Amino acid sequence: MTARNPGVVSVVLVNFRGTDDTLQALRYLREIDWPAERLEIVVVENGSGDDSLERLRAEADPSVVIVDSQENLGFAGGCNLGVAKSSGEFVAFLNNDARPDDAWIRAALARFGENARIGAIASRVLDWEGEKVDYIDAALTWFGMGYKPLTAEPAPTDDGRAHDVLFGTGSAMFVRRDVFDALGGFDESYFMFFEDVDLGWRLNLAGWRYVYEPASVAFHKHHASMGGFGAYKEDYLLERNALYTQYKNLGEEALGTTLQATMALSVRRGTEKGGVDSTAFDLRSGDDDSAATTDVPKVVLSSLYAIDQFVEHLPELRAKREEIQATRVVSDAQLWRLFGQNDAPSFTTDRYLEGYESLVESFDVLGGPAGIKVLVITGDPLGPRMAGPAIRAWNIAEALSARHSVTLASLEGVGDITAPFDLVTVRPGDDRAMKALEQWADVIVFQGLAMALFESIRTSAKIIVADIYDPMHLEQLEQARQLPEAQWKRQVSDATEVLNEQLARADFFLCASERQKHFYLGQLAGLGRVNPATYEGDPDLDGLIAVVPFGLSSEPPVHVKPVLRGVREGFGDDEKILIWSGGLYNWFDPQTLIRAVAEVAESHPETRLFFQGVKHPHPGVPEMEIVAESRRLAAELGVLDSVVVFNDTWVEFADRQNYLLEADAGVSTHHAHIETTFSFRTRILDYLWAGLPMVVTEGDHFADLVRSESLGVAVPAGDVDALAEALEKVLFDADFRRRSIDNVERVRQSYTWEAVLAPLVEFVDSPHHAADLVADGTFAPGFVPSSRPARRKKHGLRHDAELVVHYLRNGGPQVVARKVQNRLRRKR
Repeated sequence: MTARNPGVVSVVLVNFRGTDDTLQALRYLREIDWPAERLEIVVVENGSGDDSLERLRAEADPSVVIVDSQENLGFAGGCNLGVAKSSGEFVAFLNNDARPDDAWIRAALARFGENARIGAIASRVLDWEGEKVDYIDAALTWFGMGYKPLTAEPAPTDDGRAHDVLFGTGSAMFVRRDVFDALGGFDESYFMFFEDVDLGWRLNLAGWRYVYEPASVAFHKHHASMGGFGAYKEDYLLERNALYTQYKNLGEEALGTTLQATMALSVRRGTEKGGVDSTAFDLRSGDDDSAATTDVPKVVLSSLYAIDQFVEHLPELRAKREEIQATRVVSDAQLWRLFGQNDAPSFTTDRYLEGYESLVESFDVLGGPAGIKVLVITGDPLGPRMAGPAIRAWNIAEALSARHSVTLASLEGVGDITAPFDLVTVRPGDDRAMKALEQWADVIVFQGLAMALFESIRTSAKIIVADIYDPMHLEQLEQARQLPEAQWKRQVSDATEVLNEQLARADFFLCASERQKHFYLGQLAGLGRVNPATYEGDPDLDGLIAVVPFGLSSEPPVHVKPVLRGVREGFGDDEKILIWSGGLYNWFDPQTLIRAVAEVAESHPETRLFFQGVKHPHPGVPEMEIVAESRRLAAELGVLDSVVVFNDTWVEFADRQNYLLEADAGVSTHHAHIETTFSFRTRILDYLWAGLPMVVTEGDHFADLVRSESLGVAVPAGDVDALAEALEKVLFDADFRRRSIDNVERVRQSYTWEAVLAPLVEFVDSPHHAADLVADGTFAPGFVPSSRPARRKKHGLRHDAELVVHYLRNGGPQVVARKVQNRLRRKR
């Protein structure tokens, strides 16, 4: 089966001599909260060599796909075979001795819907009783062994937040089928152990995100035992597969310093587990036994054999490595945040720890790869519902995080959203928290009022990028004009002062259009920033201020669910829908639009105008007067809630495509004034993204674009008749619509975030202070990245205090108490 069934989840279970468990798991799967028509179950009978195949065929539900592997393919091969026989858009892996929670699938699929770049979901896995941890996070030692923090500890009472991880556990995880196929599935050379670590690492390197979703829960009965095969074989597989994983996935620089230390530590681990004396062959040992053989425990040889097999298979490993490294799009520096506590010895004898410390101190294996640390600051809240400033900051952070370590800070809080970078909240006035971030960062990218609000940003010697895409002083001319004159003047003056402070200090500036660049160059010249130092070698001043407009996703929008047609009264399949994407502000002109729509509706009663959101997600942005005025006008014209409909909330960012794709055209109308001249209407990008022809008011950047590229119609401000004629044209003239839609498809490629953010990415790749700030002695020339803290040997009271904090955060007081008891028991 190779067809992809949209919305279908194919659950793959591998059975090896555990038929009773498998049949029980199948019964649990049939009982969970997920539509039966969107669930496919595939069981791979993995060469058990008993009556398992016959029992499965006789006792399993007839709808279950039973696959006979003919031989034991290991966990990796069994899973791959199961996926090959499946047909769903998503594949899920569930251990045959696991029990899925009622929301196991539904919660995972909901998280997939948050972002198209989420390629896999790691479930929260507890023991069978739900009391202890099996998996709630992922970590990787510097020597390539993945592990699950807090395994077997009491389960935290708080489920925790969803967050990005390096890998999930193969006992309960989900992957987009297309992603799984593109990665080649699990690496079958592993047979078992760390194949899930390797898959997750490769998935992250390819630019996909692996997200831990605590609401997707499974309960794991027990772990398979290698006792029947010999515990030394488990050691052999762990040692060998850790080498495989590290060699394939680490970048060139990190691998060059790490691989040799990894092999040396593997040998030390083997000798210590076997309790042998490696000085026995020293000529000074006094051992005169000339026999050619000696008794050595198999566990000692497991490390030796693992390294030898690594050498044996280097040709095929090298081919895999070359493909992975050639196609990776994420740097080691960015992935380092997902490795967690990499300084984890994994064995505890004194001699082993002495060797471990010697290797750590002699090789640079703990500090992580070199990378530029970038702090991005937005004044807006981050979450499922985001307005323009937050969306812009998010995409800046995402673009920079492919190469560098990025933290995105919000001054208004972080909601239920995951990110491939660190998310933090810093409240206005908390300069202590901001100072810590400022000291961590090499480059600071901010928008809005951050410099005015935080002394640590104003006085920072770090490289600063000011995102001035919003000319706030011009915005205040219009936004505050209805206030008393003194307050109006003060707000414009304050906004001008804030911008002048940024323009006087920052090393690099971002604006949204060529119009804005020319305007800001005048303001920069007035402040003395256009001078011989900045002009020398850069006569266009692109190295001082770059045009970085708002962008749109390179992933085309996908209609996931109906939101208007067939859902809202009066919105059926035959209606022609005009959409106003984004909010309503006083400097817009929705009233002319409402009058024009009412006029069109007289001859075309199927016409609809939908205002997508009037309640801003930022709690500090009140509903503006224009909203109430627009409602009153629509009521007076008799079109409120019939032809003209207002959405009283704010559409979630990840849900907006559903509204756009049900619309027939996009609209944006405004008054003619200075704010219009230098504005950048981000809602137009939504129309480009969704392939909508559009009607806009003349006078701004996008109106010029609509006219020059024939994307729709640009009309004079305030002209009801011209606007009505334009609306009728984009809705009912089939030939004009087709030509406009074709042009929209062509133009939108130049507005993807990858394209528009290129100047910023290039600057951060080689950051530097502005030439004039160096010339006047404010800053020294060159760039020196912030140093990473020196490693302290992990012992003593300070280390114990750090452990207490760690376990309190991740497991609670019960875990701390248990750790103390274990420590005392070991000492006794």
